[in-house]
Amino acid sequence: MKTFSITDVGQLRETNQDYFYTSENPVGNLPNLFIVADGMGGHNAGDYASQYTVEQIVDVVSKSKETDPAKIIKEGIEQANSMLLERANEDIARKGMGTTVVVLSITDNRLVIANVGDSRLYIINDSIRQITKDHSYVQEMVRMGEIDAEMAKDHPDKNIITRAIGVGKEVTIDFFEEEVTHGDFILMCSDGLTNMVEDDAIKSIILGQRDIAEKAEKLVETANRNGGKDNITVVVIEPFSDEVKRC
Repeated sequence: MKTFSITDVGQLRETNQDYFYTSENPVGNLPNLFIVADGMGGHNAGDYASQYTVEQIVDVVSKSKETDPAKIIKEGIEQANSMLLERANEDIARKGMGTTVVVLSITDNRLVIANVGDSRLYIINDSIRQITKDHSYVQEMVRMGEIDAEMAKDHPDKNIITRAIGVGKEVTIDFFEEEVTHGDFILMCSDGLTNMVEDDAIKSIILGQRDIAEKAEKLVETANRNGGKDNITVVVIEPFSDEVKRC
């Protein structure tokens, strides 16, 4: 397995409210673990929410007695949600904070993926396929047929998310299982990338750079060149490679 991860504040934001975690080695009963979170909230609440959530998920996963990857990840996200909500209730400055999260673990050629919010996971080869579904107001309208995908790109409410960690006692998590093969790349990212770079351009960058670090760095560079309106986080994974490289 070969991986490379990078986060960037972007061109307009003063702080980076994204946070990521990657481990190609076992974490508890998971063979590996990858997480991207995109925080929301005023002042320092967004960056606190994303980092705290990721750290809580990692802690729960590392201690879980479960053996099924989906159950382990579910346990981690649910406990992180409860803990973040407690932190928000304890500090008025953090009231209303929350975060998206997308989580991945890979066993052989099988992916177990969970997401809450609009951070994404793609599988890229000769095509690009978004596996996760955005939990956002605009994407809900697309799914209901009220607007089309082209209208959604520039919709004024595109940043309103309908699910997040830390905003309610219960959290609804989407789970996906996929298979990958030789030549596939996995991309996990915050919406700071996908709001600035079209899917076809993402695919071209992933397939057009030889080195996995160059793929990730080129994605961030392109997002910034296109405006960099938000924080940008990118995790690129090539599952069938023996070389491991990360920043």
